[in-house]
Amino acid sequence: MPRALRWLAAGGLLSAALALAPPATAQPLALSPCQLPHPLGLTVVAAECGVLEVPENPAAPGGRHIGLHLARVPAINRRRPEDALFVLAGGPGQGAADFFVSVSGSFERIHRDRDIILLDQRGTGGSQALTCPESEAQLYQASEAEVTALASACLAQLRAGADVAYYTTSVAVTDLERARAALNYPRIDLYGISYGTRVAQHYLRRYPARVRALILDGVVPPTLALGPDVAPAAEAALRHILARCAAQAACRERFGAPLEDYQAVSHALRAQAVEVSVADPTSAAARRVRLDRDHLATVLRLGAYSADYAALLPLFLGAAAHGDYAPLAAQSLYLEHSVEGIALGMHNSVVCSEDVPFWKPQDIDRAALDATFMGSGEIDALQALCRSWPRGPVDADFHEALQSAVPALLLSGGDDPVTPPAYAHLAAVGFSAGRELTLPGFGHGVLGAPCMGRLLAQFLARPEAAALDVSCLAAAAPLPFFTSVNGPSP
Repeated sequence: MPRALRWLAAGGLLSAALALAPPATAQPLALSPCQLPHPLGLTVVAAECGVLEVPENPAAPGGRHIGLHLARVPAINRRRPEDALFVLAGGPGQGAADFFVSVSGSFERIHRDRDIILLDQRGTGGSQALTCPESEAQLYQASEAEVTALASACLAQLRAGADVAYYTTSVAVTDLERARAALNYPRIDLYGISYGTRVAQHYLRRYPARVRALILDGVVPPTLALGPDVAPAAEAALRHILARCAAQAACRERFGAPLEDYQAVSHALRAQAVEVSVADPTSAAARRVRLDRDHLATVLRLGAYSADYAALLPLFLGAAAHGDYAPLAAQSLYLEHSVEGIALGMHNSVVCSEDVPFWKPQDIDRAALDATFMGSGEIDALQALCRSWPRGPVDADFHEALQSAVPALLLSGGDDPVTPPAYAHLAAVGFSAGRELTLPGFGHGVLGAPCMGRLLAQFLARPEAAALDVSCLAAAAPLPFFTSVNGPSP
């Protein structure tokens, strides 16, 4: 994702009320056998696929229609229950099918007894994906003026086949309801990660009688418009990761004071960029990288997303503090590739309708932002981007606190750099049958944590959050810190 966009998961905007609810009945959706490929070609998942036709503008059913890619991974058990699990991806801009295939192992126990439904949200994956032509290289060092020009060029291209205003969350939840009706599930379960948690909560707000249970992983509370607090959250997560290293004997013995290494490297790259020659980690081709503050921010922020990547951060920072910037440069290149597959146009439509217009000047402390590794440049770039991007329809109650008695699990990683546990706590206030679970040392999304797949299957089999036995999580621990390129200490 471009520098101006990669720090945002999603948000919300209060606007005029919409009458977007689809009809109570829908034509059955024809599905045929298909295979869902892993984004990197590592595997495939057998499924049944179809195309759900929906009006691009729900208020104008006679206008342009778009096809939404839907896949059902049928339950293994023929005596399946009436409810199915709908999986909602993050981003915003990631397709549900791509996300699911990359983590399908975590859903194996659920898949035994329940159908799993993957509806690529409008504007993503196989559902009229709003992809932008600009390259990472063009946007990585983009100024505000360049961001504006590139966004305008992308918008001009997309307008030939889409009205980008109708790709917001408020419209997308009506697609989910159409899919539920077309597949004839009386009620459904929802798993959402990151931005998908916002979609899940808004669907629950619009169609409360249709939701049986809710799993929110990396929670975005409905009341929050993300942006001004993203950089401080990332800074806090990084400092906590480095403090964990300093508190562990092997890590402390190897690196001494990793926080001091971070501060030294950050100070050096703020003052002057460094030219580094490295092999591209995805192609082995020789690359020359001009490593600067933005590259460092990429490694620190996206590296903190995963506990496995976070285990490498003290090693990279320690090397750079002693003059070897090659590991940081190589990781920067690798992480650039890791965020491919995001439909930036859809991302823009969500952010520019549901986040940026809700920022308040008093909430933006530029001095505090400038003290973080991300700085305040992202705020300026996003504001520049959204000045030319159309704002779409957003429900009037979109940012209001949600109140629900639906059973819910709210999952957080203790070192999540974008949706910290405090966000889950804020959202949990509205769930009378909800339960928060925080995994210390884990990052953004804890689906892959040990025993988590089993816990989620048990919760869906018996959706009583308070009664769920979570004792197995006591043994869940993040990957130990690497003390050398060979791995952690024995």
